[in-house]
Amino acid sequence: MFAVLKTGGKQYKVSSGDILRVEKLAAAAGDKVQFNDVLMVGDKVGTPLVDGAGVQAEVIDQIKGDKVIHFVKRRRKHGSKRTKGHRQQLTLVRVTDILEKGADKSGVLAAVGAGSVSASALAAATAKPKKAAKAEKPAKTEKPAKAEKPAKAEKPAKAAASADDLKELSGVGPALEKKLHAAGVTTFAQIAAWKKKDIEEFDEKLSFKGRIEREGWVEQAKKLAKG
Repeated sequence: MFAVLKTGGKQYKVSSGDILRVEKLAAAAGDKVQFNDVLMVGDKVGTPLVDGAGVQAEVIDQIKGDKVIHFVKRRRKHGSKRTKGHRQQLTLVRVTDILEKGADKSGVLAAVGAGSVSASALAAATAKPKKAAKAEKPAKTEKPAKAEKPAKAEKPAKAAASADDLKELSGVGPALEKKLHAAGVTTFAQIAAWKKKDIEEFDEKLSFKGRIEREGWVEQAKKLAKG
């Protein structure tokens, strides 16, 4: 039996045992995930999806695709040239089962694209659920003991310090601040600790196009963090 599934904006025709390279998923190696956007199973065609169908797979590894070189040249009096390399983040999976129905009740983690969720949601999606504790046998009934005085309620802990106003950085407005918050960056101390690898990662992930180094955010953040 074969199925046609959709993930990361692409469609794949798969059979049990196939190994696929798909857009990065919010899952760790060894996890079992389920693709619920199934367009076709065998001779059954969805409208647009097949109700109750799913494709289950095991995550083999998180990998990167082949390097792609992007070259831009402006032919003007004061023209410029820029070369940039990119390797797409991918997830390697092995198809284990194709379900014609009942996928919505399988209890398997849904295959979610890592680029479509925030850092906190990604951590929650990849966290394995804790096993429920076994119910203990009820103890034998004894004579009721004297009621003890209730313990004094502890004072609530002080509220955590609020996030820094990232709009104090050069070139950062409400829209860019919102992007940084969504990526888990809320304080000047975090930006001040960025290394070259971190700068390249955030440039690519948030499409800043070199703004971080151009505006000198790291140096500004170090001064602002000191107050």
